[in-house]
Amino acid sequence: MSRFVCIHGHFYQPPRENPWLEEVETEDSAYPYHDWNERITAECYAPNAASRILDKDKKIIDIVNNYAKISFNFGPTLLTWLEQNNKEVYLAILKADKESMNRFSGHGSAIAQVYNHIIMPLANSRDKRSQVIWGIKDFISRFGRDPEGMWLPETAVDLETLEILAEQKIKFTILSSKQASRIKPVNDTQWTDVSRGGIDSSMPYLCRLPSGESIAIFFYDEAISQEIAFSNLLENGEVFANRMIRYFSQNQKQSGLLTIASDGETFGHHHRFGDMALAYALYLIESRNLARITIYGEYLSKNPPTHQVEIIENTSWSCIHGVERWRDDCGCCTTGSIAQMTASNPFVHSAARDGPVAVKSCSLVSRQKWRRPLREAMDWLRQTLVSLFDDRMSQFLTDPWQARDDYIDIILDRSFQNIELFFSKHAIRTLSDKEKVEVLKLLEISRNGMLMYTSCGWFFDDISGIESVQVLRYACRAMQLVREVAGVDPEPDFIYILKKAPSNVPEYKDGAQVYRNFVQTSVVDLSRVGFHHALSSLIVNSPEKIRIKNYTLKNEEYNKTESGDLKLAIGKVFLYSDITWEKNTLMFAVLHLGNHNFMGGATEFSDDKTYVAMRDELRDGFSKSDIPRMILSLKDHYGSRFYSLWDLFRDGQRKVLYSILNSTLADMESAFRHIYNQFLPLLHAMKEMQIPPPKVLEDPVWYIINLDLKRVLSDSNPDTQRLAVLVDEMTRGKFEPDTETLNFTASLVITNLMQSLFENPDDLILMEKITTVFKLLSPLSLKYNLWESQNDYFFIGRKKAAAMQALSGSGDTHARQWMKLFEDLGGNLGVKFS
Repeated sequence: MSRFVCIHGHFYQPPRENPWLEEVETEDSAYPYHDWNERITAECYAPNAASRILDKDKKIIDIVNNYAKISFNFGPTLLTWLEQNNKEVYLAILKADKESMNRFSGHGSAIAQVYNHIIMPLANSRDKRSQVIWGIKDFISRFGRDPEGMWLPETAVDLETLEILAEQKIKFTILSSKQASRIKPVNDTQWTDVSRGGIDSSMPYLCRLPSGESIAIFFYDEAISQEIAFSNLLENGEVFANRMIRYFSQNQKQSGLLTIASDGETFGHHHRFGDMALAYALYLIESRNLARITIYGEYLSKNPPTHQVEIIENTSWSCIHGVERWRDDCGCCTTGSIAQMTASNPFVHSAARDGPVAVKSCSLVSRQKWRRPLREAMDWLRQTLVSLFDDRMSQFLTDPWQARDDYIDIILDRSFQNIELFFSKHAIRTLSDKEKVEVLKLLEISRNGMLMYTSCGWFFDDISGIESVQVLRYACRAMQLVREVAGVDPEPDFIYILKKAPSNVPEYKDGAQVYRNFVQTSVVDLSRVGFHHALSSLIVNSPEKIRIKNYTLKNEEYNKTESGDLKLAIGKVFLYSDITWEKNTLMFAVLHLGNHNFMGGATEFSDDKTYVAMRDELRDGFSKSDIPRMILSLKDHYGSRFYSLWDLFRDGQRKVLYSILNSTLADMESAFRHIYNQFLPLLHAMKEMQIPPPKVLEDPVWYIINLDLKRVLSDSNPDTQRLAVLVDEMTRGKFEPDTETLNFTASLVITNLMQSLFENPDDLILMEKITTVFKLLSPLSLKYNLWESQNDYFFIGRKKAAAMQALSGSGDTHARQWMKLFEDLGGNLGVKFS
């Protein structure tokens, strides 16, 4: 076979973690999921690890791991999130790479990525090198081998970046065909200009670098890559396969390589079921022997470059102006309408892609004027951070920048032993505990100084967008650490530059206002961590069970007093940062006046006398219900460290408010249930007589039926008799199901039941129960997410079906019943097993 196909998926999400807590907080726009990482995992990353191949009747006949058959890269920050939040998908990705090595002559399908997706041509030399080294080390720690290739964010490239890749033994990278300048046969002297297009992308090219080093470059096919991302090509796997094979005839090629590159999220998130189109297309190409599926590493080893290429520097795949999208008002945007951006909801997930030529020319003049001042602010701050790092770190470490390159080893393993090993390798001398804290803070300053350049901060349409706010938060975290380490404050000058960044949302005016509204309000220090712990302690039964990521907490003293709705918590807590090793003991006090009215503070514990005076003063005021006196006392003792519910971390606020609402919701439920019990028969009668019932009665009944359905489906062993009654009440009364909630809840109960069946595949009662749940819910026309359930069914069938079928054929009653129930269940799940 002389025709080859290589599809590359660039799987990436911008880092969403709160820079102070290192975890992703709730993103309401991703509901019913916690956040967009979780949602996109369910829609894309997980399905591609177990993608379905369907027959003509739309029944699943096979489940395959797409990652084992394509070239792919995952952003290191995204893999970190997956490792911590969805181990199953994470391990499936690693397993795919190992499986691919058997398929592709010892070459793995995974390649590395520059660490946190910065635009490399706009970075300084040190950041470029660290980003490449961090990306390589992260890759090795996960995949257990050296990467052959590396993905450049937005395929943005310059010669210095290629030099660093070659220096670090990277063999190849992938660019757009529009990024090639000229080509020639390797041993020829005559160059051909391809800067206006026309490069033959069916082969790898050798790029010779000024240093004498070289690197191979693959150029993906622009036309098909765009069709995948922005047309309906992924609606049908056979059409997709035929389009790829047609490439060879259209270009009059009987041999060579078709290489395609797209955002990985295209296959499932941007295009629903795109993973299945991909799986089926690969299946057809292989089964019909239309071409050989390959990956870059394998193809390069068997087809070394015969032609040389020179690139066009400072270009990318998603900005027709080069790399201006990430530093200037070039005209590239995503929404095309400022009306889509509102002050009431700036933090909406940006569904637009950063894939090949994902570009619109903005119809409104100079709508991206904020980009240059944002870049100027970051560049100014970077220079401030570099000067501080050089000056202070040289007092502790032999080679500060080599230590920065090696800091990825700590990021990957923050154990005490590993950090001490780092100090033993890099320290000039034995460092004191205080000096170690300073070194770790300086390294965090430098890490956040790179994270603040994550490309998504400039890609979208306003400085108030979630991605831009995120990079500003990284900058804020770096400046906070600068204040703690050096006692100087670069923030006022930084904000001054941001004033030049106009927002397209009138309410926000400029970058300075955005920074004050959404960044400064997020700042966390040990006192705020202590207050979060203290306030949370009022709504949990066991304060010692409160966990805050990357902090170690230990109560040294804790007292809680209650009188009706009035509550008071006073104590001391020891806090330790697992990131910077900073530690302190805080004294705290929190007063709850009822509802959402919390106030209190947390500050450094100075001495027992001060603490006891504060404690006794508040207790005395509490005993007399002297609320004004207690509030004055709290403000007096805590001053600038006086906080309220608004100062709690976002997820903490949500937990507290829902806890407060529990009793109110219980009272409302009781009232609604009274209406339900008394008036449901009347409502049924009115609807049967086609008499519109009053909404004041209909809505409470709708609420109770949906609530009870949700509760039944939330049970690990749902009561099918009760379920039947509720579904009957809903259909007879013509009540609309709360589909968004019930879709999610029903999918979850089926998933849990199928997991139990996977563990006990001979349980006929359980198998019959799952089928009964499907049957009972059918009148509601719910849309299930059956991905995990189908996986479990498929692998149960692969393990047991053949043996059971043989036993059934020999007259075994149990096996015959098993086969009947298993086939019925497969019909409900949409899986065919033969």
